[in-house]
Amino acid sequence: MSTRGATLTGLLAVVLWSAVVGMIRTITENPGPTTGPAILYTLASGLLWLTLGVPRLRRFPPSYLIWGTLLATGCELCLICSIGAAHTERQAIEVGMVNYLWPTFTVVASILFNGKKATILIVPGVLLSLAGIFRLLAGESGTSLSAFAQNILNNPLSYGLSLTGAVLWALYSSLTTRAARGQNAVTVFFPLMACLLWGHVLVTGGAELQSVHLTLHTMLTLLLGAAALGFGYAAWNVGILYGNITVLAAASNLIPVFSALLAASMLHTVLPLAFWEGSLIVCAGSALCWLATRRQPVAPAQAELRPLSCTGVEE
Repeated sequence: MSTRGATLTGLLAVVLWSAVVGMIRTITENPGPTTGPAILYTLASGLLWLTLGVPRLRRFPPSYLIWGTLLATGCELCLICSIGAAHTERQAIEVGMVNYLWPTFTVVASILFNGKKATILIVPGVLLSLAGIFRLLAGESGTSLSAFAQNILNNPLSYGLSLTGAVLWALYSSLTTRAARGQNAVTVFFPLMACLLWGHVLVTGGAELQSVHLTLHTMLTLLLGAAALGFGYAAWNVGILYGNITVLAAASNLIPVFSALLAASMLHTVLPLAFWEGSLIVCAGSALCWLATRRQPVAPAQAELRPLSCTGVEE
């Protein structure tokens, strides 16, 4: 594949992952907050195994499997639960946007734990990312601290889980960079996620499963969501191995805006101007954090992208 073709393939992953938040919200409503994601991860696991192959556990360093499993699955569970626990469709989109702080947190974690060098741009980058979240959560009240706090206190569990997921992924990205030795265990994490979710369904007596009513729209959403997760990872792998990583990294910083656009369309939600202003500020902050470490690019074989928040180059 040519460099241009590989880059376009990687850009396809950016589009696919941008649709994930809206799809997760849809399937947590029907088939249910646990059953829906369980079906989604089961289908996505099958697609990943078809495209990337069945994982051979002996290939992965034990420390990477242990820490990677705890951090990565914990992160995905936090995101799914936070979206499912949102009171409204708009709040679900806001929760997804809070999770997009992970690229900024990842850069900070790489500096703290991996000795990553960064320029002074890291300071305005972090501040802009946080200011963007503050702006979109404050809503039409502008920069009102009370409006921001009231929005958070309206559903602290959902926003808290989303923020926790962002922190966990940042820790995963920085702490497992060396332990992974260039390996990517997504083909292990996804089946494990599916097993955990199905286990929860069974432990709770399967009441949610008994009330599932699969419509044609729901089944299509599940299939498209699985394709977005599974084929998205496959497309990204092609992109980072054979494409232009600089172009892909720059494009991935725009995922929050793409994700909000698609989620708003899928969930039939009108988002205020304040939300879009905050989203653009988050993107700008993420881009500055990336530029702050631009002189030490990640090796193509080791660059990873998170599927749900689905996201930018690791460092």
